[in-house]
This record gives sequence, structure tokens and C-alpha cells, in this order.
Amino acid sequence: MEWTETLRRTVDYLEAHLLEDGAAEGAAQAVYLSPLYLQKGFKLVTGYSMGEYVRHRRLYLAGLEAIAGREKVIDLAYRYGYDTPESFSKAFSRFHGVSPAQLRQCPERLVPFLPLKITLSIRGGHGMDFTVEKMEGFQLIGVERGASPETSYQELPKFWDEFISAHCKPMWAGKSPETALEKAVCECNIGEFGVCIDDGSLPDRFRYLIAGKYDGREVPEGLTVVTLPAMEWARFRCSGPMPEALQSVNTKIFQEWLPGNPEFEIAYGANIEWYSMEKDTSAADYESEIWLPVRRK
Repeated sequence: MEWTETLRRTVDYLEAHLLEDGAAEGAAQAVYLSPLYLQKGFKLVTGYSMGEYVRHRRLYLAGLEAIAGREKVIDLAYRYGYDTPESFSKAFSRFHGVSPAQLRQCPERLVPFLPLKITLSIRGGHGMDFTVEKMEGFQLIGVERGASPETSYQELPKFWDEFISAHCKPMWAGKSPETALEKAVCECNIGEFGVCIDDGSLPDRFRYLIAGKYDGREVPEGLTVVTLPAMEWARFRCSGPMPEALQSVNTKIFQEWLPGNPEFEIAYGANIEWYSMEKDTSAADYESEIWLPVRRK
């Protein structure tokens, strides 16, 4: 399905299921796309996560009902997905700046949040520096953690900081690898790849690995091996300091390349970030890449 139409159908689905739990997961099924990619693309194009969009729409509708004054706060809370009137009132006040009772007295304080209209401007996505390569299946080994699409931009940098502090800095300081895990980190270049996998094994979350190339060794405790099948990968080159260069290219992929590309669409629930093993990630010429699994339309 063409990317712009995918996003339009996603908004339509969310609007039709605003008051239901699991609307984001249902939307991914409705447009036949991995929740990982749909969540990421929705956020990059609209500026909202799918969860934020649903919450904002609910609070706007709750505001309209509060102004009408026909429902009690407790009824509004349960209708719009909150466990208690207190949690609803706090969220309502953060969004509108006033309580439900105050909004009824001052309806001009209502904060509108209308359904999104998806209109994308194509700005030269084909000028991006990328290649499409058919690759045989391969295996990666690394440290794994589950991450939420809602909070991954906060979770994953912390995960990397923990990994670097625990496993990289001691080696950079001259420590020789001693344990099986330390040897795997050094000899398999764990840290060369960041891998997102959405295989449905973690409800409402995706798998993320800080990884390197697996060489067939016995897998040390604390590490995981993943196998990625043979497929075509679109490899987008990034040059510049981290994370700005990578984030910029990632945004262009979803805002320009996917909607403007007549030949390829996402084929599999995974993506890979490749990092050169240079230590200075702030260098102007630091090299990295984003790999997306694609198929021809």
C-alpha cells in the first residue's frame, strides 16, 4: 500500500476506534504493516505517537462533553479510558489548562484537537544516498531489551549508555576481555548494530538488540542470537555527528522517501542501524547507516 494512503487509513481506523483499547495495534493489522514501522512512521510524519494522538482526541471530545454538562466527571473518566476520576482530571487539566468544572464555566479555554488530515509534500526523497542490495540471511548476537514505541527515544539512549559504560569503556581503558561475554563483545564487535525487531513476541513492545555479527560460538549467558532472513535491504548512508545525522535521515525516509518512492515498500518487521566502530561519534565525518527491509511493489 502507498505510504500516504497507509497513514490516511491509519487515522481513519484510530478515529473509528478512539474509545477502544489497543487501537494502535488494531490499526497496524488494518493496514497490514508491522506496528514498529507504523508507530515510527506515524510519529515522524505527524509529530505525535499514535498513543498521544488517541489521548489528545479523547481529551478534546471529553472537553466538549464537559462543556455540555450532561455527564459527571466519573462517567467521563471511564468513558475516555481512565481508571479513576482523579487520573482523568489530572490529564484533562494538563491538556486544557483547567478542570472539567472550570471548562464548563469558561468554554473558550477548550483546546481543540481535530482529526489529522494527511497531506504530504514530496521534497526530493530520491536524492537520498542509498543503495538496495539483495542479502543472504545472516545472524547477529547482542544484548537484548524490550522497548515501547511510545518511549523508545528515551529508553534506547539509556540502554546504549548502560552498555557502553559496562562493556566498552573498560576495554577502551585497556582492560583485557576475560569472560565469555567480554570476549564476544570484543570479537563480534557488539555495538556495530542497533536492531529493532517486531515479531509479536512482546505485547505492546518491540525487541531491541545492541549487536554484532555472530560467528557461531557458544552463546554466553546474557546474550541473544537473532536470524534475519534473506531479503532486499535499502541501505541509507548517514554522515555526521550522532544522533543528529541518523535522526535526520530517519525522518527523511518516512517523510520523503517512502511516500515518494514508486518502487519499494517495507517488507518485514525489522530495521537495522549500522555504526562505524570509530569512537568519536561527534565527528563531522562519522559514518552510520539505516537499513530497511524492502520489497518491490
